[in-house]
Amino acid sequence: MKHIEVAAAIIHNNEGQIFATQRGYGDFKDFWEFPGGKMEPGETPEETLRREIWEELETQVAVERLVTTVEWDYPSFHLTMHCFWCHVESGSLTLKEHEAAQWLGADELDSVNWLPADKGLVEKIKRILE
Repeated sequence: MKHIEVAAAIIHNNEGQIFATQRGYGDFKDFWEFPGGKMEPGETPEETLRREIWEELETQVAVERLVTTVEWDYPSFHLTMHCFWCHVESGSLTLKEHEAAQWLGADELDSVNWLPADKGLVEKIKRILE
């Protein structure tokens, strides 16, 4: 089975909200996810996040700490997703690849249709925010 390794940013703000993005392409179009992307050879997850968030959102993030690593089997590949707590250093979170985005509080996280691999992470984030 194909293996894909990615880094995901759990971007939070001072109001206790999390930034979520809606996919605009691929098999999981319209599902919601945490922004980030595939790791390049020789790249650390933190480097991946800084590069991907700049490419996707024209924003620089500070990577604070690893929250968890999710292992998930999709029908055609195995995903390893390194999930980091982050905050915006500079930029305006401009959508370049996503259809939509929202800031969600703990009580709003279940209001969107998350990708399967992200659902368990959402439960963990709710516990952190409460």
